[in-house]
Amino acid sequence: MAFSLPETLRGLLPELELPGSLAARAVLNEVKDALARAPLALNEYGYDPYGFNPDAAASFLGMQALLYRYYFRVDTADIGNVPEGRVLLIANHAGSFAWDAAMLTVATLLEADPPRICRGMGEYFLWKLPWVGSAGTRAGMLVGTPANCVHMLENEQCVMVFPEGARGANKPFRKRYQLQKFGQGFMRLALQTDTPIVPVGIVGSEEQQPGIANFESVGRAIGLPSLPITISMPWLGPLGPFFALPVKYRIYFGEPLHFEGDSGEEDAAIQERVDVVRDALDDLLQRGLAERTGIFT
Repeated sequence: MAFSLPETLRGLLPELELPGSLAARAVLNEVKDALARAPLALNEYGYDPYGFNPDAAASFLGMQALLYRYYFRVDTADIGNVPEGRVLLIANHAGSFAWDAAMLTVATLLEADPPRICRGMGEYFLWKLPWVGSAGTRAGMLVGTPANCVHMLENEQCVMVFPEGARGANKPFRKRYQLQKFGQGFMRLALQTDTPIVPVGIVGSEEQQPGIANFESVGRAIGLPSLPITISMPWLGPLGPFFALPVKYRIYFGEPLHFEGDSGEEDAAIQERVDVVRDALDDLLQRGLAERTGIFT
């Protein structure tokens, strides 16, 4: 059986003319091979200390890898900048739904040598949803508390952080590729654990689901970090958050940045270091925007 796509998209995604079952099998085997080569400390039941399970993660990551290869058609640049051992990947955030986090996760698994399991730090409310928290944990996510992050870094994990948070993910389309205010938490964690920071510029996510407006106060009132209105939400109902246009992703990994100092310093001193990371990330975004030939190509 072949993938079936609207005529308007087939010209953009010629790879999907391959038989769907063969493409899916090849990608799933690629994911399984990468998981087998990734440095993991598994117990006798096949779980690592954070609940990650390669067998459970394979199908979940396999679906993401199909999107990575054939829908978003991700290109990576300079992934060799990601060092072995503990590292914080600091990336820009956009697109309402976290497809950017998913694509970064697959990039570090399939493109890095050796493969890395990139740990995502999720909002606590996700673990209140049926199945979401447990499935995320099995695939490498963890509740985004400072204590969890410190523990992972001290145990040489690769952790991704989006310091713009919901401010970046749910900003209106007119502010695309304009970095929003960074939180300082990641820098304090880097100083506390002596962890290098690799800035990551993600180009493509801003166009995947253009935002129209964001009712933050309404969202907070119902227990959500925000309430974005996009080209698919609320018009597509429960499917709205998952919708994404078939944009082409480009992910740029910057040079590792090393910082020294006390994690308990005043905000002004921490902010100076944060601004260095923010500027480096912005440079990567500008490079990506200059190099691409179009949103879908």
